[in-house]
Amino acid sequence: MSKSINIFFVLFLPLVFSCEKLFIENDQKNTHLNNFELLWTEMDEKYSFFLYKDINWDSLYHATIPLIDNDMTDREFFDILAGMLYELRDGHVNLYSDFDRTRSYEWFAGSDNNFYRNIQARYLGDDFRNTGPFLTSVIDSVGYIYLNSFSDDFREKDIDMIIDQFYDMKGIIFDVRNNSGGLSSTGKQIAGRFADSTRRVSYTLYKTGPGHNDFSSPQPNYISAGGDRQFLKPVAVLSNRRVYSAANDFVLNMGTFPHVTVIGDKTGGGGGTPYDYELINGWRCRFSRTQTVALDGFNVEHGIPPDIRVNITRFDERLLRDTIIETALSHIKNKSSRTNAEAES
Repeated sequence: MSKSINIFFVLFLPLVFSCEKLFIENDQKNTHLNNFELLWTEMDEKYSFFLYKDINWDSLYHATIPLIDNDMTDREFFDILAGMLYELRDGHVNLYSDFDRTRSYEWFAGSDNNFYRNIQARYLGDDFRNTGPFLTSVIDSVGYIYLNSFSDDFREKDIDMIIDQFYDMKGIIFDVRNNSGGLSSTGKQIAGRFADSTRRVSYTLYKTGPGHNDFSSPQPNYISAGGDRQFLKPVAVLSNRRVYSAANDFVLNMGTFPHVTVIGDKTGGGGGTPYDYELINGWRCRFSRTQTVALDGFNVEHGIPPDIRVNITRFDERLLRDTIIETALSHIKNKSSRTNAEAES
């Protein structure tokens, strides 16, 4: 950390106490300036992406501190902090007050949507099922699963029922487009139904000290086979730029399995584990405190490239077709045909 939390006090108060004593006497006073100092310092020591994103946190301090006055309203103070935090370009960074929440950074801004919203009418017909949070159907002998959130309403028996339902299909399309995350543990449990063995899928770097480059050595993460049986035929995971956080982890984990192919657009990213900190005034700040890297060392914070890059074409849009689903269907059928031919030879 290149700047002490006490710089503000040294500049604006008579130097009649030691820095240590000054901090102790001021750190519990609920003023805008003290809340700002604590927020800035907590993030300075624990936020994980300053160097990766080439962010000069000291400069943001010096640009923000002149704007803060203890006599301003809470809403004015909130808006100033929101502007500073938005510069981190991180969808996991938010400030929560009793009257507002900061707008999340839009990681998908400017990207193609790459999601055909009327999937039911075009592909699922009237025979689709709602199994817990999963929307499922069969499209031309290929199982289709759509999941729009890794939320806490997941039950293991739901995914087990789906694996049983699709076990004899040529393959499965697992669509997580427009899934902005939830619980990473849910994604790991689901991925276990597609694991052929216990596999190392990624590494986590934990923030270990106050310096911007103070991290643990890469800690491996594993996925093991789960449930009574696993689906090991061809699987296509569909992604777009609105896939974020726990959904981003899911795409990363599934992509390490040899029978899984990621198809669509690059994911949105969000590779840091969120951490919450409460300020003196009771507001909470959430920010990333870890980094996630793929097996080859690739940092997934800004998204994971697909194995097969596909955009929904304007021609298909006019025909009410989803180019990404069509590509996945062709891919699975081709892989299934090759597998059958090899088995017969």
